[in-house]
Formats: sequence, structure tokens, C-alpha cells
Amino acid sequence: METEPLATETGAFVVIGATGGIGSALTRRLVGNGHRVLAAGRDPGRLELLAAETGAKSFVLDARRAGEVHATLAAAIDHFGRLDGIANCVGSLLLKPAHLTSEEEFASTIATNLGSAFATVQAAARLMKRGGSVVLVSSAAARIGLPNHEAIAAAKAGIIGLVLSAAATYAPQGLRVNCVAPGLVETPLTARITGNAQAAKASVAMHALGRFGRPEEVASAIEWFLGSEQSWVTGQVLGVDGGLAGVRTRPAAGSTAA
Repeated sequence: METEPLATETGAFVVIGATGGIGSALTRRLVGNGHRVLAAGRDPGRLELLAAETGAKSFVLDARRAGEVHATLAAAIDHFGRLDGIANCVGSLLLKPAHLTSEEEFASTIATNLGSAFATVQAAARLMKRGGSVVLVSSAAARIGLPNHEAIAAAKAGIIGLVLSAAATYAPQGLRVNCVAPGLVETPLTARITGNAQAAKASVAMHALGRFGRPEEVASAIEWFLGSEQSWVTGQVLGVDGGLAGVRTRPAAGSTAA
């Protein structure tokens, strides 16, 4: 008996924060590899442009609101018939010492980063009963002490704790939870650092590989976590950081460093 050839399986994914540097790179990468993508974010205009470029379905949401995250995933399931994975690429950057950080700034940093990550896990656990992959974005700043990063480091460290606990909780339903922890990546969000010669030089020097990261490099790691081939990978934090959090290079010749 003849059998029909198997069609190439493609995934159905949601990218939250799709119009940011990493989120847009991930959306382009997933669509380019034949997957179906619902691109979600706060800016309707930028979403429309991304959807026109990639063919992704667009959905406007405020990821800080759990109900809107839930509605986004429900819309993806309704549109695609299933949902294989979700990546939350939402983020912010506040570089201030604790004593100069206002209560409002701290609350906003926590809500944008940790709050949206929690809402993503919560919605995925409720709607992805057949399992799948959740990928969040932490930061190298959560793994190494950097000055003036108190608020953002606290939020991103919370994401790591969330990943570890959620991975344990939802493993029985086949829901994998992982995250990437980038170093400084050249995106619109970091332009005030990467575009300042003095700040850029100091920041590059902190990365063992001697350069900033590119959005496509982080997107590649997220796509790897989303893939069904990684069905035995959960509770992991992958540093995509040029060595920032864990590598120190040999001092330059003539240095007096011990």
C-alpha cells in the first residue's frame, strides 16, 4: 500500500514583544523557517509593518496585563488550531542605583519584565494543556553584579526563579519553561549606551568576546528552545552574553592586575 509523503511539520508560535529588537528578529526567523507566528506587542503601527513584512498575524496587547496575555494565546489557538510555543521578549532598561530609583520606576520595571513573564507562564499553563515550550528573556545582569542595575537585575533575577519553579510545576503536562540571559545587545532599547562612544567602549570591554551581541544571535537561541527537538530540555538558563556573566579574559600585556 502506497503512503503519502509526510508534510514538513511547522510550528505555531506566539512572540510577545514582537516589535522590539530581539522580538522582531525572532519573528522574522520563525516565519522564514516556515512556522506560523502571531506577533504581539503594544504598538499597532509597528506591528502592522512587521506583519506586512513577514506575513505574521498581528495582535495588540499590553503584556503587563494578565488578561490580555491570556486573550493573545487564546486568539493564537483559535487562529492556528493549536499552540506549540510562546516567547516573551518584552523588556525595559533602567540604569540607576537604588537610592535614585523612584517607587514608580521600580514598579514599572518589575511589571514590564517580571510581571509580563509571570502572566505568560500563567496563560500558557492554563491554555497549553498538551504541552509545548515557553521561553522568557532574563539578563546577564541577573547573574553577575553590575553597578546601577538594581531594579532591572531584581526583575530579571525573578524571571530565572520563575523559570526554575514553573519548569518543575508544569513538567507533568509536558510544558517546558526555559530562558535566555543576554549580555548587551544592539537594539533600539540599548541605543543610548551603544551609541555613546565612551559608554560603548566600557561596555564592550566587559564582554570577553569583545563586542555587543546582535538580536539575531539571541533570537537563534530562543528558536532553539522553542523547537520540538528540544523536548527533553526544561528549567535552563542559557547565557547568550559574549562571556559577560561567566568569563574573564587574560589581562592585557603590562597590566598590573593580579
